[in-house]
Amino acid sequence: MKYLRIAGVAVAFYALLSAGLLAVMYQPPDRFGQIMAKLPRPLFFILPFKPLWYLARAGHVKAGDTAPDFSLETVDHKSRVQLSSFRGNKPVVLVFGSYT
Repeated sequence: MKYLRIAGVAVAFYALLSAGLLAVMYQPPDRFGQIMAKLPRPLFFILPFKPLWYLARAGHVKAGDTAPDFSLETVDHKSRVQLSSFRGNKPVVLVFGSYT
């Protein structure tokens, strides 16, 4: 009975940590980055990071849909560019990723 109770507490703790991680993943990118920077590295191997990430960041855009409008700061930080300003011009390719 004692081992069953310990296992139940461990499962509940794991579920609570996973739910907390999922809640963090729904935060805006800046806040998400601040929190994840403080997360101990071993937790990346213990918690279901990838499935939770796919769930939290799935979105609703399908191939062929018009991309949602957004604006970004230019590299020189002097102005902003809005995606909708390119509609009707030549095709625009959006590449998201890390190049570090």
